[in-house]
Amino acid sequence: MSEIYVKENESLDNALKRFKRATAKAGVMQDLRKKEYYQSPSVRRRKKSEAARKNKNKRYY
Repeated sequence: MSEIYVKENESLDNALKRFKRATAKAGVMQDLRKKEYYQSPSVRRRKKSEAARKNKNKRYY
């Protein structure tokens, strides 16, 4: 879990912005969205191969 310490004379908005940046960098929100609902292993494999195909097409063009 990401944690930050509020610096002296730092506004709450700036601290919140730093916290959001830290969680995004750590991949917390991405992991949370991925685990939001159950996916069977076959669906996971299919999505992974579709994403690979999509990335391959992007690199090609």
